Amino acid sequence: MRQTVDRIVDEPRWVLCPGCTTPVYGKRWRRNLSVCPECGRYTALSAVERLTQLVDDGRYEQLDLEARSEDPLQFVDTVPYPARLVQARARTGLDEAVLCARATVEGVPVVLAVMDFRFLGGSLGSAVGELITLAAEVALAGRTPLVIVSASGGARMQEGVLSLMQMAKTAAALAQLDEAGVLTVSLVTDPTFGGVAASFATLCDVILAEPGARLGFAGRRVIEQTIRQQLPAEFQTAEFLLERGVVDRIVPRPRLRTELGRLLRAATDADRPVGDARPVGAGRSSHSGRPEPGEGLVRDPGRLPEADAWEQVRRARDLTRPTTLDYLATAFVDFQELHGDRISGDCPSVVGGTAWLDGRPVMVIGQQKGHTAAELSQRNFGMPMPSGYRKAARLMRLAEKLRLPVVTLVDTPGAYPGADAEEQGQAVAIAENLRLMALLTVPVVTVIIGEGGSGGALALAVANRVLAFSSAVYSVISPEGCAAILWKDPAAAPRAAAALRVGSRDLLRLGVVDAVVVEPDGGTGADPLAAADALRRALADSLGELRQLTGPQLRADRRARFRQYGSALTVESELRTMSQPRR
Repeated sequence: MRQTVDRIVDEPRWVLCPGCTTPVYGKRWRRNLSVCPECGRYTALSAVERLTQLVDDGRYEQLDLEARSEDPLQFVDTVPYPARLVQARARTGLDEAVLCARATVEGVPVVLAVMDFRFLGGSLGSAVGELITLAAEVALAGRTPLVIVSASGGARMQEGVLSLMQMAKTAAALAQLDEAGVLTVSLVTDPTFGGVAASFATLCDVILAEPGARLGFAGRRVIEQTIRQQLPAEFQTAEFLLERGVVDRIVPRPRLRTELGRLLRAATDADRPVGDARPVGAGRSSHSGRPEPGEGLVRDPGRLPEADAWEQVRRARDLTRPTTLDYLATAFVDFQELHGDRISGDCPSVVGGTAWLDGRPVMVIGQQKGHTAAELSQRNFGMPMPSGYRKAARLMRLAEKLRLPVVTLVDTPGAYPGADAEEQGQAVAIAENLRLMALLTVPVVTVIIGEGGSGGALALAVANRVLAFSSAVYSVISPEGCAAILWKDPAAAPRAAAALRVGSRDLLRLGVVDAVVVEPDGGTGADPLAAADALRRALADSLGELRQLTGPQLRADRRARFRQYGSALTVESELRTMSQPRR
């Protein structure tokens, strides 16, 4: 291994911001991590600068990997390719356009591959592809998370089709890490285009981006020339892509190490005993001590009072009830939201990400409504689009890879019924989630925290344990919809609610839910902190039971749970048919 590398020490006395042209004192510029303190413009970092900013104490150990670019095509444009390589090495002090190292981030060991745009535009040649692949293999051997920092104009033209092959080569290396359950994180910096964007930069489990970073396959100029249209100024920026579900988070440079550390801890601490390597305050909330098994849970429907079904619907829809985001701030610790379905968008009606519960990392996914008219409108009244269900599916697949339990919080009147949702495959998105959840080999616990509406709710509720708050409801259709169809009168909604048996007592009697979480006096909205504590204890109890099961047992348990519905009726009907005399 090479010598441990320390922080760079040479810095210019003054720096002229390329954005606002303001001269900034060099030490101030460096303290601000090469972000202009006047206009906020992000300037490019060298690979060494990036590493010293990201890793603990600015110290890393460069991996001793051998890979150097050759000239397979004997390529010559205005300058022979070998001469360009010599110039790039002299200018950057690097052997190639990527620097690979081993270090710690917030105390978690990690392998890093950091690209340097100064080296032939960070282009992806055979040596770069080899180095990134070797770094992935080092991460695989040590089961250590891999972080890739991209900065590239695309594939290296001087190596022709061999540079193209590096896209497939690096993709295969990341696939091996997927199979092994090793976390991969991409940090997109400006610019990241072409073959890099279409391979390892967007194949990682989590994609972080710096503000304003541009990411795309084709460059802006090429697109404008092809379609003969003027593109918007924000096109291909991180902010533009976050809205369209491509990146998970935009993280300012000063917070990158902290945000990265939170991700790494959640991925690496999943199997550690309670009490080891968890964030400060994780998993204790307002409840003192360990929860007693079954505390606050009712499993006998006889212990629940009879309730007017329509009144229960109204309580479930009460805007004072805590939402998913409220519970994420109170019942869980250190929630880190991840965005986007990587296909079409980032539905605001579904939120999800890693968090800590009872001292262990989990993946939490829930539907989000709101408390005010503005929040409800912003969150589409908690009615997910297909992108919301696909985002949930992506996070569940990540949980499966990292062996994280999945917790889902259901609160929706149903999936969004608009024309655009149908065009984007709403039915397919829901169906895919049902199948995916049936296949998961990690614990899955669902809690209906308010309204459980039809298939839009079930798409997040194929779980080993399904719980419901005592004022929650769960139904195949809204009472209003049922009344309009069967009674031909929406005013018959209270009658429909009673007929549908939507309340928690009937849900427990029918076996649709496994237990009911008792709400504080006046409901969850009257005492949100007590409700959050009850939720946390119920989840800890359920996950504690499931932790004893193996992956195949968890899958079998979930399948058996849903296999039972209607099975007794089917057998009974078949016996009646057999007992009738033949004609």
